[in-house]
Amino acid sequence: QVQLVESGGGLVQAGGSLRLSCATSQLTFTSYNMGWFRQAPGKEREFVAVIGARGDITLYSDSVKGRFTISRDNARKMVYLQMNSLNSDDTAVYFCAADFALRTPSSNIYYYQPRTYDYWGQGTQVSVAL
Repeated sequence: QVQLVESGGGLVQAGGSLRLSCATSQLTFTSYNMGWFRQAPGKEREFVAVIGARGDITLYSDSVKGRFTISRDNARKMVYLQMNSLNSDDTAVYFCAADFALRTPSSNIYYYQPRTYDYWGQGTQVSVAL
């Protein structure tokens, strides 16, 4: 049974940093694009970042570009999200997600949609205090 387990969330002061981790199991890791999404109370789940199965592509939402960095360790089957310069708008539950990389999509919009992803973690809370 495929499992994605996020960790590393917590409470941080504005301007601070956190590093989220996502451990995967029972997943042919190198066959999956790995994404991070977030969901704030009362809002829809939104795309944060994605890294390609071969690590050859990384995409970020405009709201986190330049502050967040996604990476993956194929040997450990882990994906990470380094978050710097956090602000209150970053407060949300962060989810790790896996998308079977069958083919290169014709548009990056493919990666931005939650429905693209086959597996999801349970989420980890990130709270940024002013």
